[in-house]
Amino acid sequence: MPDSDPLRDRYQLEDRLGAGGMAEVFRATDLLLQRQVAVKVLSTRAGDETDRARFTGEARTLAGLSHRGLVTVLDAGIDQERPFLVMELVEGRTLADAIAEGPQPSESVARIGAAVAEAVAYAHGRGIVHRDVKPANVLLGDDGRVLLADFGIARLLSDAARHTRTGTTIGSAAYLSPEQVRGEDVDTSADVYSLGLVLLEALTAQRAFPGPATESAMARLHRDPDIPTALDAGWRELLGAMTAAEAAQRPTASAVAQALAGGTPGAGTTAVLTAPVAATSVLASAPATAPTGEAAVQDDAWTDRAGNAIARSPAVALARWRALEANQRGAAIAVAAIVLLIVIAAVAAGAGGDGSAPSPESPAPSRSAPTEPTSSAPTSPTTSPSTTTPTTAPGGPADGPKKTNPGQGPGQGPGQGQGPGQGLGQGPGQAKGKKK
Repeated sequence: MPDSDPLRDRYQLEDRLGAGGMAEVFRATDLLLQRQVAVKVLSTRAGDETDRARFTGEARTLAGLSHRGLVTVLDAGIDQERPFLVMELVEGRTLADAIAEGPQPSESVARIGAAVAEAVAYAHGRGIVHRDVKPANVLLGDDGRVLLADFGIARLLSDAARHTRTGTTIGSAAYLSPEQVRGEDVDTSADVYSLGLVLLEALTAQRAFPGPATESAMARLHRDPDIPTALDAGWRELLGAMTAAEAAQRPTASAVAQALAGGTPGAGTTAVLTAPVAATSVLASAPATAPTGEAAVQDDAWTDRAGNAIARSPAVALARWRALEANQRGAAIAVAAIVLLIVIAAVAAGAGGDGSAPSPESPAPSRSAPTEPTSSAPTSPTTSPSTTTPTTAPGGPADGPKKTNPGQGPGQGPGQGQGPGQGLGQGPGQAKGKKK
């Protein structure tokens, strides 16, 4: 007797609504309850008991979320080693569809942003980070509801055996936070950053970081998103705070929802965003056994065929960027070492001189502010080359009897001037005045 099919025994799959690098989504009919649902079949396979236990734990947690701004998970299972989620079917369109028609009204964007921020804050309060907030995951229902979908790749902060290893990033390139691009562990602030980019795109109909997935992902490591000055001051303050490069400087999702609750944010929004709030505690999780440092970033485009789903990785570009930084540091150290050797050689040459006067063509040392003597070797050269290179003022003849006196002038080495004992040095001067 063949094994039962937990998916097709109960759900009749119909139209494919979309396909991406992580899953396929179908319209389906629940044969038991006779209702329309959405079935998301994940690409990841659950081939062993550990994978099955992990997926079951995630599905139970997601099914436990109940909020008006979240798409409800109704059922879950594993069909031929492929996990699937059954969710409520929302009739309407996505925010991505709306943006394709042009910039959205400020009041509409504020309403959408408040609803999504409130839903995200609810999930954050239960230890869940969405990690893929983007226009395609914001559903605009025909009934006026705004819902956030696709928690299928959510990172459960309390899941010690999570599938995604430390150093791995999952998400859509255009909306990743900088820490996600770097492959670092992320917390709730990553969702706030992504939502900021979503709202900016809704207002302008332009992506903040366009281009291919790798180029788009890496761009935010070099610059902040461009927030047009044409936007109201309140929007500029809010979006600037949400997309701060440093995660600790971003507001919480709750603060964002509060700022947008009254409609278009007004000037002075920063006061709301920077108000002290209780930080979300990240539950400790077991470290990954083999961190890779890779970033598996998918393009956010949904395609008509699953085979066209794009999963691009900026790991190579990120490695090159880090190598470039290392090379630059190495070059700086090498230059500093060369400068240090030149200084030491100059001092040694002065100490071993024969006391003869310099020729008129020889430049005299610069007589700038005195430097305190030190008995130790210099640690790291921080001065500009002008402080180690003498100026071009030729020395003149000095009067006075021939004698040897301790040096009295400022400088960094034993002077060889022509004046009466006025060599520029820190120790006993070796300068000898010429006998008239």
